[in-house]
Amino acid sequence: MCEKKDNLLRGISDNGGVIFYGIDSTEMVREMERIHKTSAVTTAALGRLLTGAAMMGQMLKSSQDSVTLQIKGGGPAGRLLAVSDGAGHVKGYVENPVVELPPRADGHLNVGAAVGKDGTLDVIRDLGMREPYIGQVPLASGEIAEDITNYFAISEQTPTVCALGVLVNEDLSVRCAGGFIVQLLPGATEEEITRLEKNIGGMPGVTTLLSEGKSVRDILELALDGFEPDILDTARVDYCCDCSEDRVKKTIRSLGKKEVEKLRDEDPVAVVDCQFCGKEYRVDLNNLLKNWPDSVDN
Repeated sequence: MCEKKDNLLRGISDNGGVIFYGIDSTEMVREMERIHKTSAVTTAALGRLLTGAAMMGQMLKSSQDSVTLQIKGGGPAGRLLAVSDGAGHVKGYVENPVVELPPRADGHLNVGAAVGKDGTLDVIRDLGMREPYIGQVPLASGEIAEDITNYFAISEQTPTVCALGVLVNEDLSVRCAGGFIVQLLPGATEEEITRLEKNIGGMPGVTTLLSEGKSVRDILELALDGFEPDILDTARVDYCCDCSEDRVKKTIRSLGKKEVEKLRDEDPVAVVDCQFCGKEYRVDLNNLLKNWPDSVDN
């Protein structure tokens, strides 16, 4: 069972016009880096996507619901995927975990070049309905935060500011990671919008604040200064994969009996590695076929 830490909060302005989500995702991103052994720039890229997904997972109404963020930007990192549910579990994957690029002119990791911007951000919400809700927007920059901001503006018509950061040490360990999402609810006044823009425009970066010892609550109070914010609730979010042998068998069965028989003829043992946590599963295909359920299509 995954250990959870209280690292995310949701706040709202006193008049209810502005809502805030913030997270210290340091431990979550460290676990991702440990599993995937990512290079510095891919740690930053997938870490940002996981951080954004973690906050969007808290926007879901049920712990059984999930949201998936997928980016295909055409960059050397390849496809990036982050999945979060309403229960505080996040997992992710990057197609090419080791990418080496020179830093940007300002010295920061060149996440945009690693991800690319010739592609889309897909947001898939599985709300337990027959079909998931899928929103897709062109990538704005490949820097992740701007792309999530763009998604909310275009796909959900919700004025949003998203800030994400991952600070990587020279030894490739994660010093700190976190982010926040601020959204204007219907009825926000021009004065409130101006005040919010001034607050956020004057704030240091998320990782600067976290490395200085600031808490998520401190970041909330900086972003919503003058709005008399209240904390609605807190949550615990960690990197946690829910893979299992049963799920692997279900996936193999979905190929159909004839295809599984072909695989069995090539090798009676199917070896499957989970892309999210790296765990290896070995499935006896003869045994799987022997116990093939009548309800599964052949």
